[in-house]
This record gives sequence, structure tokens and C-alpha cells, in this order.
Amino acid sequence: MIAEKNPIEQIIAAEKNKSLQSIGEKIFNKERITEEDGLLLFEKAGLPYVGALANYIRERLHGNKTYFNRNFHIEPTNVCVFSCAFCAYSRLYAHREEGWELSADQMMHIIESYDGKPVTEVHIVGGVHPKLNLQFFITLMKRIKAHRPDLHIKGYTAVELDYMFRKAKVSNEEGLKILHEAGLDSLPGGGAEIFHPEIREQICADKVDADGWLKIHETAHKLGMHSNATMLYGHVEKFRHRIDHMERLRRLQDETGGFKTFIPLKFRNKDNDMSHVAESTVVEDMKLYAVARLYMDNFPHLKAYWPMLGRQNAQLTLSFGVNDLDGTIDDSTKIYSMAGSEEQHPSLTTAQLVSLIKQAKREPIERDTLYNEIKNYKDIDEVEMETNALYN
Repeated sequence: MIAEKNPIEQIIAAEKNKSLQSIGEKIFNKERITEEDGLLLFEKAGLPYVGALANYIRERLHGNKTYFNRNFHIEPTNVCVFSCAFCAYSRLYAHREEGWELSADQMMHIIESYDGKPVTEVHIVGGVHPKLNLQFFITLMKRIKAHRPDLHIKGYTAVELDYMFRKAKVSNEEGLKILHEAGLDSLPGGGAEIFHPEIREQICADKVDADGWLKIHETAHKLGMHSNATMLYGHVEKFRHRIDHMERLRRLQDETGGFKTFIPLKFRNKDNDMSHVAESTVVEDMKLYAVARLYMDNFPHLKAYWPMLGRQNAQLTLSFGVNDLDGTIDDSTKIYSMAGSEEQHPSLTTAQLVSLIKQAKREPIERDTLYNEIKNYKDIDEVEMETNALYN
């Protein structure tokens, strides 16, 4: 008697393109797909096919679990010495009167405003301001840890760190050691954009290049710090540039294992120097997430950053490989709202996030920054959560 094929095997067998069918068989058999395979998925595969494969991998890795955390952002400044064509957030240092610059006391007041609230992470990123140097942030982190030792500090993109370290005349290793000892727990994934020099030259020529970005994350991993990685997609890049970007990350992850999450970030075209570039469609977004899940086989988690996509589209990604929706945010970031994202005041209560996940027939899991599970909300009623004020 011939054993009946399971649903994903049936989907693979039904694919008429033999090359795509072969890629599906590799994925089913836990074999790594190549750069050529990834490019073919972008160019030739239909959304239902890549979506089914990505969902299969997502459920093989995480079942129905979908993660989120209780977090807030601090953006020290939007004044920046760099001029990225896609950025609607920053103001050049020469025009710094148009931007903002928070003092250490102002940032500590933000930290203190969360006293008694069950947040687990503060995410600190902003523009590259020459006055906010390495010593400034060392002092800030020491103050945060002295006030709230258990709060995980995820801070500073590789772009910020590269500038800090060069200005302070310290190596990546020296600078990261100092920051880590002062209280920095992990790195976010920002500033990666698109690694390929053809694209980087067009959209962010004056900031740290791909090798510099990767070296900072490699150094952090070797010091025992975890980090995330992003990719800004849907602008002037081609499919081959996306694959090149993901391949460089995948190779580094093979070496260090230090990345926790891959986070594709959708280009938004409001109020920046690339406003003439059309944004990607929802179908293109879902395909990008699906291919990312299939290609980034050594990244444990794939995140959809809901303030950038909007909550409904972020919810949709849970069927295309995504297993993380970031966190509550608490209207503490302006980076995407200033660029025209659907979420102009990004904030969700825990109850709202739980409801969003449950509506997609997934299991809501509150996590910490490093994906240690804090609470499973599968059997907790959201109305009860609101009533008992468990949503802060």
C-alpha cells in the first residue's frame, strides 16, 4: 500500500514548473536552497506556492506560536550627520533646529514613566548626532541599569556604533565591550538597508558599508551579545540584491549563530528623497516574507514589524512564514509614521496584540528579547485582560 502524501507534499507535487518543484522538495527534505533557487522563487513562483512552503517551515519550527514582547522605544534624536535618500525621519545636522535632541535626564524620565509597568525591553535608536557620543551613551546606560536592572537594553544600530567608535578612536571590540559592561544587552538590526554596493551607493552612500555593518554584528556575537538583522525592501533594489543581502547574513549566521531575528522592512515613500518610487503591493510584501523564511534557514525567527506594515497586513504575514510581531511599542517611535506608514501613533495593548494573533488562529506567546517565553495567552480571555489591567 502506497502511503498518502501529506498536504505540503501534494502542493509540491502539483507544481508544474519542475525547477520550482525541485526547490520545494529541497525545503521539505531540510536541504538548504541556493542563491539561484532563491532568485527563481522571486521570479517564477506564485504566492500560494511560496506561501504554503513558508507556512510549512514556520509551523515546523514554531507550531502555531506567535511571539511578542512588552517594549517601548527611546529615540534620542532625529538629527543626523548622514543623508539617506529613503529617510523621512532625520534632519541633517546643519538644520538641527528642525529636529529634536533629548537630554539624558529627559530619557531617564521616559524610563521612569514605565516604573511599575511590566515592560521587559527598551529599544534605543535614533539619528547619528555628533554630540551624543560614546561617553554620553555609556553614562545613560549605567543610569538606566541603576534604576531598573532587569530592563533589557537593545540599542544602537551598526550605523550609530560605527560613528561612535570612529569618533572615540576605539575598535569595534573595545567599543562594544565598554557598552556591554555599561548595560547594553543586545543590538537591533537597523541600518542594514540593502548591502549590495550598487544600491547602497544610491540610497545611503555616506554611512557604514555592508562589510562594516556585518563586522560590528560579528564582533557583538563573539562577545556573547545577540542581535537582529533587517533588510529595507521595495524601492530600487532588484531580486538579486535581496538574495545577495540575505546570503551575506546567512553566511555570518553560519559562523556565529548570534542573530535571533530577521526583519524585512517595507520602504515607505512619504516626505523623503525617494517619494517618486512606488511602494510594494501587499502581494509583493507577502511573497518577500515567504521567500525570506525559506532562504534564511538558520535564523530562528522572522518578524513583521507591525507599525511599518499596519496591524492587518502584519496579521496576514502570519500565514507567510512570520512568527513574531514585535511588541506593544506604546506610541514611542516616529521612524515609520513620519514616512507614511498606516500606523501614525503605533501602540497596542497586550490585549490588542493577543486578539490580533488569535484572530489569525495563532497562539500568542509573550517573550523577552531573547525569546525566553514569559506567558502563554492561548487560554486567557482578552476581555478579562482588559478588566484586570493586564495590558500595559
